[in-house]
Amino acid sequence: MTTPTPRTSWLQRLLQGPHAFIATIVIAFCESSFFPIPPDVGMISIILHDRTKAWRLAFWCSIASVLGGLFGYMIGAYLFDYIGHKIIHLYHLEERFFTLQEDFHLYGFWLLVLKGFTPIPYKLFTIASGVFHFSLWQFVLASVIARSGRFFALATGLWYLGPVAKPYFDRFLGWITFAILLLVVLGFILIKFI
Repeated sequence: MTTPTPRTSWLQRLLQGPHAFIATIVIAFCESSFFPIPPDVGMISIILHDRTKAWRLAFWCSIASVLGGLFGYMIGAYLFDYIGHKIIHLYHLEERFFTLQEDFHLYGFWLLVLKGFTPIPYKLFTIASGVFHFSLWQFVLASVIARSGRFFALATGLWYLGPVAKPYFDRFLGWITFAILLLVVLGFILIKFI
């Protein structure tokens, strides 16, 4: 891994430091229930610097993300009035959140699979699943399909492109991080207005 410079953000320092593997897994958990930043930045950094970690990291991020999704589900089912509503309010998604109920009744499983692959904030759907008492086994199955599909697809692409992409990644890390965060923001905008 490259040595972080003093100008890098705390997130970049964390994801390039000695605890990057664990930090990325923790971020995968948190992103599924309350944290805005996806683990993709950490996965990209780790896999481009050591391709042998690709499948192991994708596996652990998948497990952590599904567990984080279950935590989001529990927030929705049991703690919405105390915590869940504040998370939804923090991201200014109140209007969209309450229009999801009909979507869940019609397309719940496929909605979770689709949203789990995209930069659209998955936490909105994990919390909503709990609030709307969506089938827990379908929730877990959809989360496993979506999150493992997403992380293993990213790991596969990075494993194959790693030798070519690494010099560009090292040079443009700040821009890559910015682009991923921009996708997250666009995801929030999409979910709010569509």
